[in-house]
Amino acid sequence: MKLKQIVLIAGISAVSAISSVWIYGKLIRKGPAAFEQTTESGKMPVNYAGFTGIISDGTGPVDFTKAAEAAVPAVVHIKTKTAAKKVSNELPRSRNRNGGSIDNFFDQFFDFGPQIIPEQQASGSGVLIAEDGYIVTNNHVISDGGEGIAEEITVTLHNKKSFKARLIGRDPSSDLAVLKIDGTGFPFMIYGNSDNVKLGQWVMAVGYPLTLETTVTAGIISAKGRTIGINSRQSRTPVEAFIQTDAAINQGNSGGALINTDGHLIGINSAILAPNGTYAGYGFAIPVNISRKIVNDLIQFGNVKRGFLGISYIPIESENEKEVKKAGIADGQGVYVSAVPSDGAASKAGIKKGDVITKVNSNIVANGLEMSGQIAQFKPGDKVPVVYTRGGKEYTTNVELKESAGKLDIVEVATINQRLGGILENLSKTKAEGYNIEGGVVVKTITSGGALARARMEEGFVITSVNGREVKNIEDLTKLITSNNVRLEGFYPGYDGTYTFPLNLNAE
Repeated sequence: MKLKQIVLIAGISAVSAISSVWIYGKLIRKGPAAFEQTTESGKMPVNYAGFTGIISDGTGPVDFTKAAEAAVPAVVHIKTKTAAKKVSNELPRSRNRNGGSIDNFFDQFFDFGPQIIPEQQASGSGVLIAEDGYIVTNNHVISDGGEGIAEEITVTLHNKKSFKARLIGRDPSSDLAVLKIDGTGFPFMIYGNSDNVKLGQWVMAVGYPLTLETTVTAGIISAKGRTIGINSRQSRTPVEAFIQTDAAINQGNSGGALINTDGHLIGINSAILAPNGTYAGYGFAIPVNISRKIVNDLIQFGNVKRGFLGISYIPIESENEKEVKKAGIADGQGVYVSAVPSDGAASKAGIKKGDVITKVNSNIVANGLEMSGQIAQFKPGDKVPVVYTRGGKEYTTNVELKESAGKLDIVEVATINQRLGGILENLSKTKAEGYNIEGGVVVKTITSGGALARARMEEGFVITSVNGREVKNIEDLTKLITSNNVRLEGFYPGYDGTYTFPLNLNAE
């Protein structure tokens, strides 16, 4: 072989090698796009230094080590303490409406004295989201067990340093809260995009379960937009659109991070479904796209600026079956609009009673809680695309959200009357004061064959709660009846005791 040929082959080989290295550096090793969430200096947090986001080349098993290294320093242990307190053993005023009970009769002769609730201690997890010490966690993690907050909140970092935390704001509807610890230079999590997660995608849960130190567990995305009704325990306006995962989540994981294999935060672990109280493969996290908006509001305003669509809704299978079938919507796939306040956002956008909402912000909604989860990402004044069906045809409109849902419309009262099978009216203020309660709903008449009649309720009954949530008027009653199976509680004037009536609103 001639010298020129050898030199030519060597030159081609050198150029090919250099080109390959250049292409690898530009395309394969290119890191993730920049996020809006950065430090003041524009740098990524220290725990992300050198992390390119490349976990696997697709040919081998997924490697979780880099993602875990990025997340663990930014997940904190939260411990709360509520001091012991005395409580009276007197019955609540609402149970003492006729001037006393047998318990109060005996109290006149036997002084049992106040009861003592011992000191309460609890623990959970939290996620640092800024280098200056802002932490997102669950509202129930920092709760005192009731509607208040714990008297003492302590945050311990992964490096064992502890800080006293103060509450910035909380939102029981979404079960989120924001804490603040003093300092700077803290490692923090980078936000991901929860709308982009896919079923079967690998994820990790990071937190402090069962009083253990930092624990990382792995699993997959089992479902999206899941509603389990748990937030209704602490709010009349629950927001739920959970990411479901089978990554092991236990007590103490609440408020911790759900991350993807790039080490980005995609959810705040919030709840589990477990028959025995421990991991059973069903964990639920609040999507970061919902929590980000709520957290920003809490930091900026101290409360949530929530936009309202301005409709009342019920499960579509329980109302206007012919319309649903005509629209081609299967049971459980859409939100049936039962009433539209005339001064609400939906009315202005052209939505009417009888429409079935199928998409909000380009995302399919199967029920009211999923719809609320989508709306929760927006604030008053935002325009949100809504897809609905009417008479078998599909329409799209942009709804400009308002600061309130609108005033209760007469049509809404007619709807709840028809659904329960009776005529209802608000308890007068004078009578409410006489019964020592704040309000209620009186069942004036009962329709034969209706839900109230099937439950063997009698006319004159005063409804004071639905599924354990207080009812002061018809508007409260309407908002709380969001499923076919409900439990009404209340009393009959002139008679002692509280009565409970389970109702199946879908029965014939």
